[in-house]
Amino acid sequence: MSYDPLEEKILRRIPLETMAGAAVLSAGAALVFDPLSGALLLAGGAVAALSFIWLKASLTRLLLKDRIGALRSGVLFYVLRLALLIGVFSIIIFIYPKKILAFAVGFSTVIPVFLAEAALALARMKQWKD
Repeated sequence: MSYDPLEEKILRRIPLETMAGAAVLSAGAALVFDPLSGALLLAGGAVAALSFIWLKASLTRLLLKDRIGALRSGVLFYVLRLALLIGVFSIIIFIYPKKILAFAVGFSTVIPVFLAEAALALARMKQWKD
C-alpha cells in the first residue's frame, strides 16, 4: 500500500469539514425552525464524522491484514457499522419522529464535503494520469 500525503491530508480534513458544515447548517436551522432541530442536525453531522473516522480506521486495518481473514473481518465491520447506524436512526425516529429530517440532513453533510474535496483535488491536478 503506497502512502500519499495529499490523500491522507484530505482524509483527515473530511470529518472536520463535515462537522463545520453541520455546525453552520445547525445554527441556521435553530434560527429558522427551533433549537431542537438545530441540535439534531448537529448530532447528525457528528455521527457522520465519527462514522467516517471509524470507516477509515477499519478500512486501513483491513487493507493491512493478510488476505485470508480480511474479507470475513471486513464484512463483519461493515455489518456492525450498518447496524449501529440503523440503531441511531431508529432511536431518533422513536424519540423525535417529526425531527428525523434534521438528523438526516446533518448526517448527509458528508456528501457535499466529499464533492467539494473531489472538485478541489481535480482542480489541483496539473494533468490527467494515463
